[in-house]
Order: sequence, then C-alpha cells, then structure tokens
Amino acid sequence: MSEPRVLYHRDGAVVTLTLNRPDELNAFSEAPMIDAFLAALDRVEAEGDVACVVLTGAGRAFSAGGNVKHMRDKTDMFAGTAADIEKAYADGIHQVPKRLWHFETPVVAAVNGPAYGAALDLVCMCDIRIASTAAKFGAPFVKIGISPGDGAAWFLNRVVGPSVAAELILTGEAVDAETAKAMGLVSRVVEPDDLMTEAVGMAERIAANAPLALKLSKRLLKAAPRQELEDHLAMCAAYQGMLHGTEDHAEAVAALLDKRKPVFTGR
Repeated sequence: MSEPRVLYHRDGAVVTLTLNRPDELNAFSEAPMIDAFLAALDRVEAEGDVACVVLTGAGRAFSAGGNVKHMRDKTDMFAGTAADIEKAYADGIHQVPKRLWHFETPVVAAVNGPAYGAALDLVCMCDIRIASTAAKFGAPFVKIGISPGDGAAWFLNRVVGPSVAAELILTGEAVDAETAKAMGLVSRVVEPDDLMTEAVGMAERIAANAPLALKLSKRLLKAAPRQELEDHLAMCAAYQGMLHGTEDHAEAVAALLDKRKPVFTGR
C-alpha cells in the first residue's frame, strides 16, 4: 500500500499536513494530490476542535507546483482541447484557493524548500508564512510560456502589493528566503532544523486562544481589504456582540483577573 499523498498528524489542537510525494517534489496539480489535500481539510473541519493547521512538504521541496512532465506529455489536467484544460483547472486545482480562502481555521505555512508556481499560490493562501533558509519562491509561469493559472496574480497582489507581485510574475524569477522576507512574502526565516519547531510553536500559541474568537478574527482579516471602513466597523461591532456573550469570553476575563491559564470550550 502506497504512502498517503498528504500526511495528517494531530498533536493537541494543532494538525500538521505534509505534502507527501517527495520523489515528485510534491507536485501540486494532479487530481489525486488535490483530492487528498481537500480531504485533509474536510477532516480538519469534521474533527471540529482543531485550532490551527501547519502545512509543509516532505523531502527537499515544499512543492514544485505543476507537474512540468505532464505539461510536456499533455497528460493529466493538461490533456485535450483548450476547453478541456479550462474545465480541468476549474474542476480541479481551482477548488483549493476557493476552499482555503473560506477555511476558518488558521493555517501556518512551514516552507521547507522550493515553492514554485501553484505551490507559491498555496503558500500565499496560508495566514502566516515561515520559511527555512533552504526555501525559494517563484512564479515561473512566463518562463514556461503560460500565465498564472491558480490565483498567483490575485494572492500575490494582496500579500506583497502590486509592484512586487508584478516583478515576481513578469520576470518569472525565483527569490531566496531572505528576499522573500524583505518583500513581506514570509514573516520569519529560520534554519532548516528549526523550521517545524518554529511553525508548530506558532500554531500552539494561536491554538491557546479562544476558538470562536480565532474564527471571527480570521474572518475580519480576510474581509478587511475589500471593505469600506464603515462596513468593517459594523462587522466588528456585530462580532463583539456575539463574543461578549460567550462562555469563553467570561472564562478568559476570569482567568486574566485570577492570574491563571484559561480553559476554553469553544462556547
């Protein structure tokens, strides 16, 4: 029996998902990998009490993105007519950005190695991005004669701004981890041996907070860039009204005043 394409490991309220095709540099385009990844997100939601997810890759790459050999051979999602390929994108890999954009559990990317093309998109879909010094980031679509196909232009604009997004996409050139940090693409760069400790530690610090407050805080972060201030403040007020009546808010206030750790129930 072959190894799962996405490894699922839970420790407390933190789940680590590992793209697990190191012999293929964790290529992220074919249906089995996409289906396995979406199924892992389904499992996180079904378990109900996962507070944070860490996403990483097995082996020396986070992910090489689309399978270039399949592009050459016109197989898998790159087979058939223009209409066939358009449908394959819509029915396949495009389900990932749609799903992650609306995924309410915080996701920390632990970028252990190269993240190119579709994999860079996947990194940008995460809420927090931490890189190993071995990581590299690139959107090399134009280098192979295609345009961004999985949301790179949309996500990079929001993560690093239009000028840097244009530089990455129109040159197709890769950048190292320190350059990615300077661009704002990642928030931290650590040595390879420290990557998972750093990422899981971040996830645990997130998971220590009240679950409903985390969920609604992530909604606010996602909504803010496309809202007018008045609309955003109205959303803030509505969420405050909801959260001030929760058991977790009462517990958090009591624990703060009692100088003890809170015990949250998600209610």
